[in-house]
Amino acid sequence: MTIGITGATGQLGRLVVAQLKAKAPAGDIVALVRTPAKAADLGVAAREADYSKPATLASALTGIDTLLLISSAEVGQREAQHRAVIDAAKKAGVKRIAYTSILHADTSAIDLAAEHRATEAAIKASGIPYTFLRNGWYTENYAAGIGGAVAGGALIGSAGDGKISSATRADYAAAAVAVLTGAGHDGKTYELAGDAAFTLADLAAEISRQTGKTVPYKNLPVADYAAALASHGVPEGFAKMIAGWETPISKGALFDDSHTLSKLIGRPTTPFGETVKAILKG
Repeated sequence: MTIGITGATGQLGRLVVAQLKAKAPAGDIVALVRTPAKAADLGVAAREADYSKPATLASALTGIDTLLLISSAEVGQREAQHRAVIDAAKKAGVKRIAYTSILHADTSAIDLAAEHRATEAAIKASGIPYTFLRNGWYTENYAAGIGGAVAGGALIGSAGDGKISSATRADYAAAAVAVLTGAGHDGKTYELAGDAAFTLADLAAEISRQTGKTVPYKNLPVADYAAALASHGVPEGFAKMIAGWETPISKGALFDDSHTLSKLIGRPTTPFGETVKAILKG
């Protein structure tokens, strides 16, 4: 069985390849990337597969049995890019697709979910057997916020008391590997999230505990949070997008207590305190 991984040189993709090599022969793994030269260190075959260049996709997917479609990082272009991959996969005879979606994609109020819903629908319509890996937030998403909190003396956000069931990229990579190498996952949708949830106040308390400094959480109006992000160099449009996610987060959009992720990977998910420690170490 040949397994293809799109976005294999990305942060999640590299972890998937590394973990997959421990469970499958390297010769059965293909990195599908924009620039094959950048995949040289992965230790697997690499093919050019650019989401934005459909002409590269058909040949790249030839001979691929199982495809892990890691969602594009280009918000606003994902739906078209993903459709191009799905169309090429169907023409190439790909037998199974696993797709990294977003937690509770069908009901999430986070605006990112729209493109994931469209992609899930396109995969279903293709007729290719599928598995949806609806990943929750990466704990690493808070790296910049943690650094800023230590430097500025406070963690800021607009998520109120919303609980966040995050996990690490390595945890989500392990779930992808379990699905790619296991059986019985066709037609399944997995809501993947960390075992323990935390609020941003909890995150601030953990930062305080580990640094020995008092780092409170300051909950700001969304507009003020966006302005603060922009003042620290985040592009204005992206700052507004990040701040806009906080309202649905405050209402539970990133909370899930099903423990599906830990069941799938056969171990507890990484405690958020461990990730905070790693971030603080730099």
